[in-house]
Amino acid sequence: MDDVRDVDVLDGARTTAALTALGVRPGDVLLVHASLRSLGPVAGGARGVLGALRRAVGPGGTLVVPAFTPENSDTSPHYRARVRGLDADAVEAVRASMEPYDPSLTPAPSMGALAETVRTAPGAGRSAHPQTSFAALGPRAARLLAGHRAGCHLGEDSPLARLYEADARILLLGTGYATCTAFHLGEYRMPGPPRRNYRCVVASRGVRRWWEYEDVALDDGDFAALGAAFEGAAADGDVRAGHVGAASCRLLRLRPAVDFATAWLTEHRATAR
Repeated sequence: MDDVRDVDVLDGARTTAALTALGVRPGDVLLVHASLRSLGPVAGGARGVLGALRRAVGPGGTLVVPAFTPENSDTSPHYRARVRGLDADAVEAVRASMEPYDPSLTPAPSMGALAETVRTAPGAGRSAHPQTSFAALGPRAARLLAGHRAGCHLGEDSPLARLYEADARILLLGTGYATCTAFHLGEYRMPGPPRRNYRCVVASRGVRRWWEYEDVALDDGDFAALGAAFEGAAADGDVRAGHVGAASCRLLRLRPAVDFATAWLTEHRATAR
């Protein structure tokens, strides 16, 4: 007879307790990156995890997630992978099928199930950038999301800078430092960061069009090494480690993480050039 074992399903109360043990507090402003698969089975799936997060931060807390949309750009790695090997007609068909960004409707499938669950939750808001929007739930959501300038992916006119001002924390829920979006703010704060052109589909007065703009050249290729260095140098309380379900997790203070990233990237990328 086969060896049949009960599957341990993480329920809402245990998920909330694990988040609290990790250090998530009522009233937190929390930027969340999540790999739900790494948690193992969770009752209610992404909705169950969102419920646990909301209980952990309480009614005064605010949850923020990346809701990026590389699917409507022809300068993104996502696009290059999609059209690789296609002939010219097929590439043009792909380009013609790209929908313009609509903050209320455009999905963010590459950001994972939790991000989509937050984005579509009643009362959620979303920032205006057609490529690197954020979605948020909670009393501070509108202020954090306001003023996301279309020519600024992740710099001073983005929610990352507002999260920095709010002394937010970052929850890496089963993900590593390679996904730590806040490090990009450090790229903007480097002296003279390299810049490049981007292009995506937008709608202007209901008319679909391609829009090209220049911004800082984003590069997360060294974020794993950056995160390890930050953790090794972090002051007490700036990084907390633990588990939620089967997932290894980190809880970081965003301000010191960005400050460290600015200095580390300035030094290491200058050396690499």
